[in-house]
Amino acid sequence: MNKRLLQDILTIYHRHGWELRRVLITPESFLRLDDETKVLFGQAKLIETDFEALWFARPSHQRREAWELRLFSEQPYALFEAFEAEETEEDREEARREMEARVREHAFGRS
Repeated sequence: MNKRLLQDILTIYHRHGWELRRVLITPESFLRLDDETKVLFGQAKLIETDFEALWFARPSHQRREAWELRLFSEQPYALFEAFEAEETEEDREEARREMEARVREHAFGRS
């Protein structure tokens, strides 16, 4: 992972109140992670997959929770979802998987 790009993305999101929750990372990049990059990830959960993206979350209006999936690339591409307070974690996880599928399609140029 490009540390400069990672730091730039994290700075922008943190400035707007977002917290890094999950890191989608390829197995190759996972094997090359250095301690400095791991520190940037903080407490975020690392998930091995076939593309690289960052999951951010923050509180939203009316007791909702906003999640944004940002593709890890120079060209910004992100999907956003706001979850109602009463939504189950199972429903939220299903929505997040659907968002990951859409980002994957974008990353690999599929439609």
